[in-house]
Parts: sequence; C-alpha cells; structure tokens
Amino acid sequence: MASNAISARPFTTFNFVVLIDVDGVANGSTQVCAASFSECDGLEMTLEPKTIRAGGRNWGPVHLAGGVSYGQLALKRGMTTNLDLWKWFEKMVQNGQTGYRTSATVVIRASDQSDLAVFQLTGCLPVKLKAPALNAKDGLVAIEEMQIAYESLSLQGS
Repeated sequence: MASNAISARPFTTFNFVVLIDVDGVANGSTQVCAASFSECDGLEMTLEPKTIRAGGRNWGPVHLAGGVSYGQLALKRGMTTNLDLWKWFEKMVQNGQTGYRTSATVVIRASDQSDLAVFQLTGCLPVKLKAPALNAKDGLVAIEEMQIAYESLSLQGS
C-alpha cells in the first residue's frame, strides 16, 4: 500500500474563510468581508474543447484547448457585524462605477486552522446581494445570498 494513500490532513469543506478586499469601503481597512457564511459555492473553471475532425484520421477527432470560463461565487446564509458588503454593492452602482473590480480569497482550513488550499479570485464584481426574510421569530442578522462574478481563479501555494 502506498504511504500517501491516506492523508493525515483530509480536505474537508466545512471550515473555510472568504476574504474580500475593497478600497474605500471598510473603515480603516481594505478587507470588507467581515461576514461568516454557511455555504460557499462556485469555485469552478470550465475549459471548452475545440473539436477538429482531420481527414484520414478515422479513429477519432482531435481535441484542442479552447477558452476558459469561470463560475460565479455564491455565498449563502452569512452573518455579519457591519454593512460593508452592502456598501461595496452600492459603490458599484453609483456614478458610473460599474467597472470597479477587486480581488477575493477563499481559504479552506484544516481542523488545526492551518491552510489546506487557498484560491485567489481576481476581477471580482458583486452581481447579487439578497437580504433574508424579515421575521421577528428567527432573530437573524444576516445576508441570505451574495453572488460574485470573477474573471480568473488560481490555486495559490501549491
């Protein structure tokens, strides 16, 4: 049996941190995401293959690498102590600021809080921000969902 078959630090998906840097939104800091989310989805890259059928190559087509597209980061059921995410979204729609982009980092952590994987997102643009249903019984101070479009995704420190 191979010695690396069983990892001492498995990749679990329940312990993660989302960091978003936006200049001019948070007081005294560029880090705007002071929220904790219960779900983070959309770390994805898709390569679209270009298929060529060459004459005389009867055993199958040739697949070439085409363009890469990226998903949208969906952050769901977040708790926050400030309104910085709302301020970021408002900054995007004020006075023609629709071209303002920023960066974000998603860190997957081990049970000992060490970083297992760090994903860097660039060209981030908030595209959806949804408040939870207002219900006095629930006692939620939260963000129901936030979606962020991004231009590139890379794995750092691998």
